[in-house]
Amino acid sequence: MSGGRLYDGFVPGRYQIDAYGNGGFRFADMSHRGSILALPSGIKAWPVAYIGELTDAVLEPIFAEAEEIELLLLGTGVDVAAIPSSLRQRFREAGIGLDVMQTGAAARTYNILLAENRKVAAALIAVA
Repeated sequence: MSGGRLYDGFVPGRYQIDAYGNGGFRFADMSHRGSILALPSGIKAWPVAYIGELTDAVLEPIFAEAEEIELLLLGTGVDVAAIPSSLRQRFREAGIGLDVMQTGAAARTYNILLAENRKVAAALIAVA
């Protein structure tokens, strides 16, 4: 990230996603190459390049804020990917709704729900 204050790959606060593509995202007057998590606490770098890299460790920041999240939008890249039932079950147990879609659709939906002040978060895999 550049062009603003950097907090170790974390920008506190809730921000709209201004742009996506070219392997990254623009938000909060900054740009970031790679995938991101947009959580109630802020936006952070997310070390996931494709859906097969979803592990408990990379999902932990989401579950750590479960009380503040009613819906997670999972942007799976250019194509929609199937999510294992065990993973869907973990979200159900945490009380977080899960909506899986292409990254572009997830970013646009996130912006709309954020503008409505909903308890939404997004896990967005970067697209070229």
